[in-house]
Amino acid sequence: MFLPNNKQKTKLFECAGVARWAYNWALEQQQINYQNGGKFLYDSVLRKRLTELKKTEEYKWLNNYSNNITKQAIIDACNAYKNFFESRTKFPKFKSKKRSKPSFYQSTAKIIITDTRVKLEKLATSKKRNKQKLNWIKLAEQDRAPIGKNIKYYNPRITFDGLNWWLSVGVEENMKCNNINYSDGIGIDLGIKDLAIVSTGQKFKNINKSTKIKKTEKRLKRLQRRLSKKYELNKIQIEGGEYRYRKTKNIKKSEFLVQKTHKKLKNIRHDYIHQITTSLVRTKPKYVVMENLNTCGMLKNRKLSKAIQEQVFHEFKRQMEYKCMWNGIQFILADRFYPSSKTCSKCGSVKDKLSLSERTFICPECGYEIDRDLNASINLQQYGKSIVCH
Repeated sequence: MFLPNNKQKTKLFECAGVARWAYNWALEQQQINYQNGGKFLYDSVLRKRLTELKKTEEYKWLNNYSNNITKQAIIDACNAYKNFFESRTKFPKFKSKKRSKPSFYQSTAKIIITDTRVKLEKLATSKKRNKQKLNWIKLAEQDRAPIGKNIKYYNPRITFDGLNWWLSVGVEENMKCNNINYSDGIGIDLGIKDLAIVSTGQKFKNINKSTKIKKTEKRLKRLQRRLSKKYELNKIQIEGGEYRYRKTKNIKKSEFLVQKTHKKLKNIRHDYIHQITTSLVRTKPKYVVMENLNTCGMLKNRKLSKAIQEQVFHEFKRQMEYKCMWNGIQFILADRFYPSSKTCSKCGSVKDKLSLSERTFICPECGYEIDRDLNASINLQQYGKSIVCH
């Protein structure tokens, strides 16, 4: 995380604006070319056009910023446009100043990382020594960044999350995976009462029911009410009987506090998921099985939508997937229509109906009684075992 001063903050926002402009410009060029019946424009062609554009009086301001910012933004736009026609993603949208996340690229050759600071390219246009200090931005944490002569950086990106500026960079590292001491596989069932239930019997509680989360949510509601009242006090009536809201400095301060509290809630939940997924991976299972949940469909239930959204199931799956990949553990996603909750983990018979209110699974064939979530996790573990054995 960065700790920039006011001048550096201004420069960082300007660089993000340049990246957004270059992305939108490249996307516009591709669309105009397609409408005129032309073939796909490669990024090298668009970069040459932009170089000629910089020579004009109207666009000479682009010379005050790093060439790598516009270069990578054009490459990103071309890749997004190409991915759409190859049916990998949706049609790319123009980046909005209000809605899109401010970010830009830095060259791996020009970026310099030390224990306490990071040097970015061309934040200061002057070559004087006292002006060049603007390029060096202080880091919030010391001795955390990987530094050294043999370390290679990949795809450095500077991003603003609404509160702070962050540097994300890929580092090449040799990973050694040893599968000798791995135990049997595990199945993980996600739920609302408890966040995760493992086939070994281990349960992880729903953190949203904790005192810390409830106090933070209560504070958020209070801040939102205060902000709403301030907006009402500062509304001005215009022609046609409509109202316009004037944003004062106090309103901006209140908005910042609301945003900060939202971020705090998100960080608490994600940190809790990180602790769970790391502890599960450290047990060295042979494989991990999870359900491919239809979260969008589950959110249509108005009574449970808030509780489901707060559990962040997708984030749990994402973390589990990449941590398994890092440690050489096989990650298996069970079929979406696999009846893990309705199947008896002892005899294998499938129950016709199982309502959400039934917290204990009772098998109609053998009479076996077990917690429904634990039963589902055991079935998932058996599902993974059948795949691994074949």
